[in-house]
Amino acid sequence: MLDKLKAVENRYDELCFKSEQSDFYSDPKKAAKLLREKNDLEPIIEAFRAYRQAETDMADAEELMSDPEMKELCQETYAAAKAAKEELYEKLQLLLLPKDPNDEKSVIVEIRGGVGGEESALFAHSLFRMYSMYAGRRNWSIELLNYNETELGGVKEADFIVNGRGAYSRLKYESGVHRVQRVPETESGGRVHTSTATVAVLPEMEEVDVQINPADIEMQVYRASGAGGQHVNKTSSAVRLIHKPSGIVVACQEERSQLQNREKCMRMLASKLYEIEQERILSENDGLRRSQVGTGMRNERIRTNNLPQGRVTDHRVGLTLYKIDAIMDGDIDEIINALATADQAEKLKNAK
Repeated sequence: MLDKLKAVENRYDELCFKSEQSDFYSDPKKAAKLLREKNDLEPIIEAFRAYRQAETDMADAEELMSDPEMKELCQETYAAAKAAKEELYEKLQLLLLPKDPNDEKSVIVEIRGGVGGEESALFAHSLFRMYSMYAGRRNWSIELLNYNETELGGVKEADFIVNGRGAYSRLKYESGVHRVQRVPETESGGRVHTSTATVAVLPEMEEVDVQINPADIEMQVYRASGAGGQHVNKTSSAVRLIHKPSGIVVACQEERSQLQNREKCMRMLASKLYEIEQERILSENDGLRRSQVGTGMRNERIRTNNLPQGRVTDHRVGLTLYKIDAIMDGDIDEIINALATADQAEKLKNAK
């Protein structure tokens, strides 16, 4: 590991030298890329230099222990430096783990009502509200792509972009089947019903990131509408794209112009094609699949929300929290942090 850290330090020093040259910003795109790399390496270098300083402090304290008057103080210094070194070693192991190249990207989130009819649609709406509130907490913005309501206020499907640096690094842990257990208002006997909704989280891709042959796409236009056929537009501004080789269908009706809706559809399609390719790679590498704590398949049950008990349980890490109201109001960092920690631990185990 130390050899790898020395190589990282050499690269960091090289980037520092380049950034100080007078012609560094002559190519703005290249400069921005190099500065991002430098910033990414900075936490590793800070920890590595602190690690070496701890080693030096240990050696200095050990050398002075022969002096009876200094022995007690040096033992304390040695113990503190040794503890710092061990902690920094663990930190460096985590910092050197390969990063998901998509972590800094914005995301496309798709929510679909599942088992449970209108109850599942109402739960899907609750999930959309939860993610919207979570985005607000982190100063991210929501951009609607496709939103189909039911007459009772539920959501058949909601597709939206969460715009914000690092959105994928947090929300990727939300992919899968979410389950809700509650007593519907229409249930006279007070029986608890179980409903589900599926969530898919995709890193937002541009057309340039994924090769798409225009000849493979069939475009359909239609009039956007709201719940129960209300709010019908007079022009056919909504767009549906069908990718013929894969059978993928994407739609967008939230923008006023056909051109804007088509542009958003293309971003959705690029992200979906990227997801298919990633799933193919994962299916060919079972070890890699097992190490992906957060990127669950769409049919994998990941979480249960039990309203009568005020309980939320994430089945992947066995975490149960009794604060369902706060969680449904967007306070999901505790769950995400637990999943991220488990993900890192699994990757670290596989790296050894």
